Amino acid sequence: MLSKTDQSGKRDDERAPPRVDNRRELLMSAAARLFAKHGYAGTSVRDIAAAVGMLPGSMYYHFKSKEELLLTVHAEGVAHIYGAVQARLVTAGDEPWERLRAASVAHLTAVLDGSHYSMIMTPEFHLGIENELRLQVVAQRDAYETLFKTLIDALPLPDGTNRAYLRLGIFGSLNWAMTWFRPGGDSAEKIAGEMIDLYRRKLDPSA
Repeated sequence: MLSKTDQSGKRDDERAPPRVDNRRELLMSAAARLFAKHGYAGTSVRDIAAAVGMLPGSMYYHFKSKEELLLTVHAEGVAHIYGAVQARLVTAGDEPWERLRAASVAHLTAVLDGSHYSMIMTPEFHLGIENELRLQVVAQRDAYETLFKTLIDALPLPDGTNRAYLRLGIFGSLNWAMTWFRPGGDSAEKIAGEMIDLYRRKLDPSA
């Protein structure tokens, strides 16, 4: 079968494939790395653009503002961790505590995987953002934490247990591990699993 030719006289199989513009992804990756290292306020548009060899004004072709870039990067971090947790829950079975354990292991594993997208998911990072932007970032995080609210609501807990405080305690324990975790020690799976086991032994009479 003969190849068709275009107006330049070149055949289909001679023409170069369409150029893929990945500068948006490069900007997101650079922003995640710089936000994680220097914080949102400590990172400028010039810093992000320079990291990918781009003029500062060129960034606005891909993102309307630094704020939009942050929200996009943070949403990517949320999606990364949410996907990891959902994948783990597929094989976690039906027992409520085991499902919470599996989700917690997946969460901590994702947080400690070295991804800059994951690092900007921590509450400490959110504290460096002010006003309306911070509310939007927290709203993205809260949408993810709804998954854990559902898991904790399913637990067989003693009457009067404040499940909201339990959720906050679990997230605090898991996220704080970023500050003291060292490669070569206990694995993320062991740390998260034992944290949940501690809560279970305290709150579940049948454990």
